[in-house]
Amino acid sequence: MKSADLTDAVWRKSSRSNGDANCVEVAFMNDGRVGMRDSKENGTGSALLVTRREWVAFQGGLLDDGFTGL
Repeated sequence: MKSADLTDAVWRKSSRSNGDANCVEVAFMNDGRVGMRDSKENGTGSALLVTRREWVAFQGGLLDDGFTGL
């Protein structure tokens, strides 16, 4: 989905972002979905939408270091 289609989304960067444009932005939608996009695209690129459950599983994988083998 195009980021521009998510006009009501409030996008935010991680507080650990170092200020350059190489960041992932996240938006939590009112309907429970979570959007992710590349900040380099300035809101014109694609956004990945996942359910809240998928977001929690993704975070769990990060915290458990489950993506090191990729």
